[in-house]
Amino acid sequence: MKIHLIAPSGASPDMRSPEAGLRWLKEQGVMVHNAACTERVFERFAGTDQERLAEMNAIPTIDPNEVVMAVRGGYGLHRLLDAIAWKEIAISVKQGLQICGHSDFTGFHMGLLAKTGAMSLAGPMLNYDFGPLNEYGEPQTPSAFTWRHFQTAIQSRRMSVAVPDLQHFAGEVDLSQNIQGMLWGGNLSILTTLLGTAYFPNAKQIQGGILFLEDVNEHPYRIERMLLQLHEAGVLASQQAIILGHFNQYRLYEVDRGYQLDSAIRYIRERLTKKIPILTGLPFGHVTDKLTLPVGAQVSLQASLKGFVLEGKW
Repeated sequence: MKIHLIAPSGASPDMRSPEAGLRWLKEQGVMVHNAACTERVFERFAGTDQERLAEMNAIPTIDPNEVVMAVRGGYGLHRLLDAIAWKEIAISVKQGLQICGHSDFTGFHMGLLAKTGAMSLAGPMLNYDFGPLNEYGEPQTPSAFTWRHFQTAIQSRRMSVAVPDLQHFAGEVDLSQNIQGMLWGGNLSILTTLLGTAYFPNAKQIQGGILFLEDVNEHPYRIERMLLQLHEAGVLASQQAIILGHFNQYRLYEVDRGYQLDSAIRYIRERLTKKIPILTGLPFGHVTDKLTLPVGAQVSLQASLKGFVLEGKW
């Protein structure tokens, strides 16, 4: 496997992480290109806007047999969206190039889908996933789950996962049916900020889709507010299913008085006049065990009161 790194968002806060990730990938027999991008720093970004944009627009020159992977998220892609060579990148994707990342990289996934209809991979990145550090800054072994699912997605272009859904919010829904639709979504905060722009898929593209969402460091009331925005914009009701990954690293306060993430999800469930399943527990987000998901691909979803199975081949 060959991985070509890009750093379109934030600079690495601790260089021990990308260094550990590069070492680990080398140990797995992976050849990594453009590792120098991990060292770029301009203010909080992984290089100036011009440097990062040039790197993005050089994607069409990369060998389609390589995998393009973002170094990390943070913030920065929004600055570049209006100047990215979407059509040229989409041509490379159709020739076989696979492009992977998550978090702030959701902006790329949505932009590529909205502008061209091409698919990309929501999955691991170099720093957090392949160069994890413990609280003392010491390298940790990457997740076997993440690595296995990443390899399956890259090498076989398929994904399959069974999730025991312990907190489903299906409502009055027949879960025995096999739901098929386009998988799309990503980081909730990024997705919401794109709403109403040219980088958010249009209504026809996402009609009957399967929307997956995750976020980090967002209090449940902010999660509820963003979900309400998607609801009021008609996005949620147009889906066949909504699958929630992890929403973690937030802090509850005394003033919440029992209000928590489950409260927010139940409220959204009640506001949806169209009773579609809201499923939880998807192994995706800012967590150690992470799937690699095909954004823009057709997938199948089978759910029951015991859990759900999500499968796709592209």
